[in-house]
Amino acid sequence: MTPTTDQAAPQARQILPAEEHHALELAFLAAHDEGPRPPGWALTPSAVVTFVCGSDGQALTLPPKRRKDGALPAKLVVAPKFVGERALVERCVVTLAGERGLLLVGEPGTAKSMLSELLSAAVSGTSALTVQGTAGTTEDAFRYGWNYALLLAQGPTPQALVASPVMTAMRTGRVARIEEVTRCLPEVQDALVSILSDRRVSVPELAGTPEATVSAVPGFTVIATANLRDRGVSEMSAALKRRFNFETVHPIADADAETELVRTRAIAAVQRAGATFGVDDAVLDVLVTVFRDLRTGRSAEGWDIERPGTVMSTAEAVHVAASLGLARAYLPGDDVLDLVPGHLLGAVRKDDPADHGRLLGYWDGPVRRRAEDGSAVWRRLWDLRENLR
Repeated sequence: MTPTTDQAAPQARQILPAEEHHALELAFLAAHDEGPRPPGWALTPSAVVTFVCGSDGQALTLPPKRRKDGALPAKLVVAPKFVGERALVERCVVTLAGERGLLLVGEPGTAKSMLSELLSAAVSGTSALTVQGTAGTTEDAFRYGWNYALLLAQGPTPQALVASPVMTAMRTGRVARIEEVTRCLPEVQDALVSILSDRRVSVPELAGTPEATVSAVPGFTVIATANLRDRGVSEMSAALKRRFNFETVHPIADADAETELVRTRAIAAVQRAGATFGVDDAVLDVLVTVFRDLRTGRSAEGWDIERPGTVMSTAEAVHVAASLGLARAYLPGDDVLDLVPGHLLGAVRKDDPADHGRLLGYWDGPVRRRAEDGSAVWRRLWDLRENLR
């Protein structure tokens, strides 16, 4: 008998959480580093930094007594997962070790959420205790809610209480993640003030019972992210700011590192779609150069460029590179370079209609100059200017 949709085997997931995707590395590092760990931590602080930043291409060797009958490899090179300053990651880890709130701020697309996920997975073994901040997020998302069927049948009981991800993290000594905290209304944000200072949540409906107060156990802390473009949406109160250490995640400084990141992430995205990535390095170099020029407002040659209002982030460059790869795989025909102007226009023209003109200005400036200097790739891009109309 053919299984129905409900009976069919579970489908593969598009993206695994960090603790599953990197399970081997996490298990290896837990066995490798025997140093002191803060209460509730799955890894030592130094192992957390190694997990996020990698082992610099060096193979770590597991002590023979900790190899668990061959369940773990004897040696392992830990791959870097975050392209950024190691000092930034170290400061983040020290903040978490002190059980202080950590707020990652930066422009969109600078991997704040990814860094938050990696840190949570390494510190507490899970990145799932997450609240997505929006204008519609309520205080229940930080404190607790109720199963209203049970509430009506039994009244306020511990069984009827629905713990938020933050409350669950408090009970289990884990890291709670709050994405885009500044998108929450100020009165909702301020529910975190007492949680981060008193380290407990009162449940007045259960007064007189042991469950009337939920206290945080060792290991609990909060990682929040905030988009610099959204600071004016719901500015954090001074009281809440004082309970976080702020760390700014900057765009990738090194062009080669950014190009390699775009390549690896785009390859992974195209492979998830069942195709082979066929965009050559010359096209990727051009793509990343355009994004970096427009992001910084200045070319590598020193030419001034009018920046668009849209954030030309690394994450957006990955999306464009993946789109080029998918077009090459599934819609072959045109030279993939011919598709670059159209995809760039789609990335730029999102917030401000005037950004279309800024992109044309970039074509009339750096693209034209590079074409005149004899570069065949940039000459072809210059010939494609009409595709931006």
